[in-house]
Amino acid sequence: MNYSQLPTPFGAIGVFWRDHQLTRVLLAPELATGPALAQMPARAATPAWLSAEMEAYFADPRHHFSCAIELTGTVFQHRVWAMIAAIPPGCPRTYGALAEALDSSARAVGNACRANPVPLRIPCHRVIAARGLGGFAGDRSGRLVAIKRWLLDHEASLSREQPRPPKRLAPLELPRPSEARGQQ
Repeated sequence: MNYSQLPTPFGAIGVFWRDHQLTRVLLAPELATGPALAQMPARAATPAWLSAEMEAYFADPRHHFSCAIELTGTVFQHRVWAMIAAIPPGCPRTYGALAEALDSSARAVGNACRANPVPLRIPCHRVIAARGLGGFAGDRSGRLVAIKRWLLDHEASLSREQPRPPKRLAPLELPRPSEARGQQ
């Protein structure tokens, strides 16, 4: 596994990749602790394909990420992540709306969002609370929530340019879980 950091308008992000697949994104690598910190290998040069993807998104929030991803998670997490990947930029959805589409609970959707290993590629920042912004990656009021607000603001101008999406979202196909640890 390789690791590097990339500059963004809100600070450096950490990216992990292996064999031309994005495996993890840390939106605030300076906050990484525990297993995340222990997994950080020595920094490598960011490959051009990954730099180009990130730069394209920050230049234009309509950019559709096409880089391959390697996901490990439960079958339920994969279902949630597929629904999130279908949310267009500038059109946030609530945890409750996703939960209804998945016949689940808002809390379960939030937990799957928190477990998302590749934010930006799977845009969990587009999932918000019914009343307000909600948390982000387990953070309720700190740096990560500020990043969520920045990302939503970055995409906000698009909501005036794009037609509203249908109420029901069709999930996108994501790679099958390499290890399905269980279902909810």
